[in-house]
Amino acid sequence: MTKAASRGAARQKRHERIRLRVEGTAGRPRLAVFRSLNHIYAQVIDDAAGTTLAAASTREPSFKGSTQTKVEEARIVGRLVAERARTAGVATVVFDRAGYRYHGRVKTLADAAREAGLDF
Repeated sequence: MTKAASRGAARQKRHERIRLRVEGTAGRPRLAVFRSLNHIYAQVIDDAAGTTLAAASTREPSFKGSTQTKVEEARIVGRLVAERARTAGVATVVFDRAGYRYHGRVKTLADAAREAGLDF
């Protein structure tokens, strides 16, 4: 009898495989995305130093009581994290989709970050 893995466990395995190849350095940090059912989070991480250089999410006070769709909120988070990364002196990043399909909110966040000036 085989045991089916949960969706979360399958995503975690994909994420571990991706992280074998994707690593953030001081010159090119990692733009990591986490997507929950209701929120989306983005961080620019220097893995060599173990520090977060910039971050944005829909849990910030400016999103409180928002009537926008989750895709529209992901676009705003992408712009915010790009602006904060540029302020921190980061121009190029490597994108870490964290096992999620490059589709929907994840793709929208990445496209918005590109439009706001991040290169990846």
